[in-house]
Amino acid sequence: MKMLALLLLLIAASPAWAYDPFAETGIDNRSGTQIPDDAPFVDQAGRTVTLAELGAGKPLILIPVLHDCPNICGVTLEGVAQAIKAQGFRPGRDFTLVAFGIDPRENRQAAARSLAEWSKAFPELAATGGVYGLTGSEADIHAVTEALGYRYSFNPDVNQYAHLAATAVLTADGKLSRWLYGLAPSPTDLRLALTEAGQGKIGDWTDAVRLLCYHYDPVTGRYGTLIWSMLRIGGSGMVVALAGFIGIAVLRERRRQTDGGQ
Repeated sequence: MKMLALLLLLIAASPAWAYDPFAETGIDNRSGTQIPDDAPFVDQAGRTVTLAELGAGKPLILIPVLHDCPNICGVTLEGVAQAIKAQGFRPGRDFTLVAFGIDPRENRQAAARSLAEWSKAFPELAATGGVYGLTGSEADIHAVTEALGYRYSFNPDVNQYAHLAATAVLTADGKLSRWLYGLAPSPTDLRLALTEAGQGKIGDWTDAVRLLCYHYDPVTGRYGTLIWSMLRIGGSGMVVALAGFIGIAVLRERRRQTDGGQ
């Protein structure tokens, strides 16, 4: 009886042990989806703004964050900043950068603190303008993240939202262009994503040529060279052709032996 009681206790407790808030997080591939860029949000200065107003006809980099995050959000913002520094496009001039708060409990003071720390670390980027920290209502936040295919989950054990580190790149007319996964996108991936989202309005002819040489992989959230993809496809085709040739040769040899045996 004691063993049975212990077993029942373990079974009852196991769901709590097995709870993983990250099991509900993820990113769905929804490139081309229109984002509700007319929803009202509050920026770090307390102004009511929309994503369309902030974009002002330019591509928009949107990073889902917790402004008062003790974990990866600050690292993600720094990683994106490092990628921006290592390529030629700049916020304000070529695109708009938005730290998009996903916790509706946060206010504009939290966004201001987060951006103030970021600006101290990257004053040359902050000086260009075009950098914002947004907060908003739960409904408006969810409308944007749902359109982006960005899934996150509230963890009551730590009173925070579990979410993945990633960067969304939007077109000037408010459509999702690409997701770049991870804490720090590569400068090349960031420039290619902005070039694509810019639809010919930012960058020069070398950027357009570079896009012809790369392709976006929605599984990895990265760009890869087309030449390697072509070689892989060509190599796979050659293997199939060689296997077919060997198979035919073996069949012919067996038929020859059979005919000779008769």
